[in-house]
Amino acid sequence: MLDQLKRMAVLATVVEQGSFVAAARQLQTSTSAVSQQLRALERDMGVTLLHRSTRKLSLTPAGERFHAGCATMLAAARQAQQELLQLRDAPEGELRIAAPVGFARQLGPALAPLLLAHPGLSLHLEVEDGFTDLVDRRIDLAIRFGRLPDSSWAARRIGEKSMGLYAAPTYLARRGVPAQLAELAGHDWLALRPGTEQTLVLTLRRADEQAQLQLRPRASSNNQLSLQQLCEAGLGLAMLGGDDVDEALRAGRLLPLLPGLQLPPLPIHALSPQRDAQPAKVRHAIAALQSYLSPASSG
Repeated sequence: MLDQLKRMAVLATVVEQGSFVAAARQLQTSTSAVSQQLRALERDMGVTLLHRSTRKLSLTPAGERFHAGCATMLAAARQAQQELLQLRDAPEGELRIAAPVGFARQLGPALAPLLLAHPGLSLHLEVEDGFTDLVDRRIDLAIRFGRLPDSSWAARRIGEKSMGLYAAPTYLARRGVPAQLAELAGHDWLALRPGTEQTLVLTLRRADEQAQLQLRPRASSNNQLSLQQLCEAGLGLAMLGGDDVDEALRAGRLLPLLPGLQLPPLPIHALSPQRDAQPAKVRHAIAALQSYLSPASSG
């Protein structure tokens, strides 16, 4: 069947180009190969399709009727190829993104230039803090923070979030302000914990100090915003993103702790089901997010 479809495409090309030589040039093959394909087609169909002469080619009555279907098939194949190339090269269609609640507010400014530049692209945003089944939910791109579980999904690091240690004034008034790393072990902790692990192991550095703490959080959440709210309520210390707490710091609901404390940044990854041949909408979205999250754009 595939050979027959190929021969039908050859017939349509010969008629379109007006000669075997021009058709061979279009198909990037030899004139004899074109002639052989047409003879095989006529043999298989049991009917003459072309009148051949030294001056011109013409379709037989049967060939005219058969050629109409061949030309329609070839046009449909070319249209399908063109649409596929557009999907590969230009962002079109619906882009489905899953992102944590705390990051969703940044997707608007990050992706607005992309959507404005490409009217054929639309956006659907799934805001959640669980680990979405990308295939089941038809997600094109998922944004994840921190350590990633083993997965067959393609992951690409697109940025990082700077972290700091914070507490509410009410908590510090009750429990005291830690001045040394060693004092942190005696405080209540709040942890961002997407899994089920019960303890938190931290290696902290500040100037010439270093401490490794094994902590059992007083409270934990898989949601950064909820964790910040628990911290503002005075329930303990929390490692939070610097850009997330700006307003709380200005309002005095949170205070930074231990100046000079070095916390590892939280990596930000973009995950997609495809490892190769990602569609244009995914590639352009990743590039837009990387640009938005780069230090040059934020500074």
